[in-house]
Formats: sequence, structure tokens, C-alpha cells
Amino acid sequence: MSESSAYEPPKVWSWDKEKNGGQFSKINRPIAGSTHEKVLPVGKHPLQLYSLGTPNGVKVTILLEELLALGHEGAEYDAWLINIGEGEQFGSGFVDINPNSKIPALLDHSTTPPTRVFESGSILLYLAEKFGAFLPKDARTRTEALSWLFWQMGSTPYLGGGFGHFYAYAPTKIEYCIDRFAMEVKRQLDVLDQRLATNKFLAGDEYTLADIAVYPWYGVLTTGKVYNAGEFLDVESYKNVVRWTKEIAVRPAVKRGSMVNRAMGPLENQLRERHDPSDFDTKTQDKIEAATAAK
Repeated sequence: MSESSAYEPPKVWSWDKEKNGGQFSKINRPIAGSTHEKVLPVGKHPLQLYSLGTPNGVKVTILLEELLALGHEGAEYDAWLINIGEGEQFGSGFVDINPNSKIPALLDHSTTPPTRVFESGSILLYLAEKFGAFLPKDARTRTEALSWLFWQMGSTPYLGGGFGHFYAYAPTKIEYCIDRFAMEVKRQLDVLDQRLATNKFLAGDEYTLADIAVYPWYGVLTTGKVYNAGEFLDVESYKNVVRWTKEIAVRPAVKRGSMVNRAMGPLENQLRERHDPSDFDTKTQDKIEAATAAK
């Protein structure tokens, strides 16, 4: 259908898997629940994370690595790869943890019975409260951090599901859709830029779960690595966001967390599963493939 063609919606919408799914036919469907039986693996640590190295997944692994860097031994975790492109999020075990079938999902075995946590923002808040870190104690600053956390949760669908989909993935480039969502994403970047013009971090002087939530989406966007849209969105003009991004990107825990459950990009940056801190040195995908080739 061309952009100029008139589309008349039917009285009742029906799902055509081939027509409506496209490259996302294994990800998107209009019904909930599992499609197959699949028991999830369980590792040695109380915290079991089932995820993929997308921005929403990276939020959680960055926080876990930051907690470990502070010395919170209870934050040790097993991270298992959930390949959403293959529909693994619809396995029965995953749906038991997250009925919405979206990564990430966390199961905390330190409680009886184990506590399930789903939705990335909820996981961040759960972990911050559990370990008493990255969430300010002062009521005003805590509220500011939570406001920015929920800002990210409410705003990012316009970036990912809106702009990203129509700019990078839709089979047809529709000017109206791209313009609509590009305008909103640039407005959001300006919101961040104005906030960071007078504050080192989003909640003020303190690095919090708000920065950890926003960075994998909007910070990485300003590097041009998300949707290959840096030039299109003129991301370099948001100088305060760029400054903030660079400061966060060099944190060792951010570098480690950004590698976990990653199944794309340079092989040396892919740690598809993480079960021990030593995995960063020995089990990145480049080392695994090199060892396999040497056999």
C-alpha cells in the first residue's frame, strides 16, 4: 500500500500472521499466554535473570553490575539469554514469571516462595530497594529519581515502538509516521537536555537508578548506535545529554552490564550468558567461537 492510498479500517480487525507480523511475526501477536512448554534453567545464584541485551534488558544488568561494584555480594546473578526473535519469551516458564511475555524477567530465589519481578522499571526499583543503593534516601531527591524513572518508562515507547519501528523496521517508509515520532523523540531529548544543563545527573548530583534506566535508550541514541538515526535526529546538538552519556559510558559496571545477554554487534562485546564475574574475561562470544574453531 502506498503512502497516499486511503485505508479504510474494517469494522472488526482480524489478525493475519503473514500480513501483520512481517519480521516480527514471532514477537508480536494479539493474544497472551505461552505457545510451548519450556522449563527455564536455574543457576547457582539467588537472582535469576532471563533477558536479552536490548536497552530494557541492559538497564537491569547495568544495575546488577553497579551493585556488585559497591560490594553487594547478594547481587550476584545468573543471566540467561531469551531469544525473542525465536519466540522464547512465549515459553511456559518465562510466561510464569512475566505474563506479558516481555524481557527482562527476574526470579529472586532468596525469598520463600521465590519472588517474580517483571517490567524493567519494576525490577530496577525492586533491586534498588532490596540493596539500599542507587535510590536516594532524601525524600525530595528520591521522588525526583522516581519521576525520571517513570518518565523513561512512559516516554520510551515513542522512541522504540514509534520512531524506531517506522524509521528502521517498517517495510514501507511513511513520512507522516516518521515525522510524528521524530518530533516527539526530539522533544524528549530536549527535555533531558534542559534538565542536564543544570544537573550533573537526572536526580541532581547523585547517580541513581534514573540514569541507569534512561542511559541505554537516550544516552546510546546520542552515540548514533540506536536505529542508525544519529544524523537524522541531529543528536549531537543535545550537548548536555552527550556530556552525561560520555560520563556514564566510561563506568566499568556500565561497560560490563552492556555486554550481558548481548547477541548482536562485535563478538568481543557479547556475553550471551553470565554466571560468574570471570565470564567477562573467558566466555565472551569471540573466545567461545575461537575455542570451538581450535578443536
